[in-house]
Amino acid sequence: MKSGSTNDLEYRFGDHGPAYVIRDPSSEIGVLRLRPGDDMTNHIHHFCDESFIVLEGSATLWVGCERRYLLGVGDVYRCSPGEMHYFVNETDAPFRMVFVKSPASPGDTVNLPWTPGQPAPHVPETPAL
Repeated sequence: MKSGSTNDLEYRFGDHGPAYVIRDPSSEIGVLRLRPGDDMTNHIHHFCDESFIVLEGSATLWVGCERRYLLGVGDVYRCSPGEMHYFVNETDAPFRMVFVKSPASPGDTVNLPWTPGQPAPHVPETPAL
């Protein structure tokens, strides 16, 4: 068994962004915190599913650069491998969610910068294992 805590997280950008709680071969579990106006770069994972559970606030999730979802507390979503996803906090309150990547695939994140209103970026082919 592994355990972790969300009490003392080291967020990628100081007080916001992603922070990992548990990382092992079967899964990676973390928290994403977005301040008002923050976003998480549009990206894909070639080999893992990524699930999301909203803990605080609300944010917009774009999937495939065309489907828009408003996420609120208690909502649960999952993106399949190869499905682009982009989060943006368009509110005036903080947003926080748990994310779970399974299986763990370090180095599997491919950033594909995009913002709403732009054409969808080219998705690179899935690399061979």
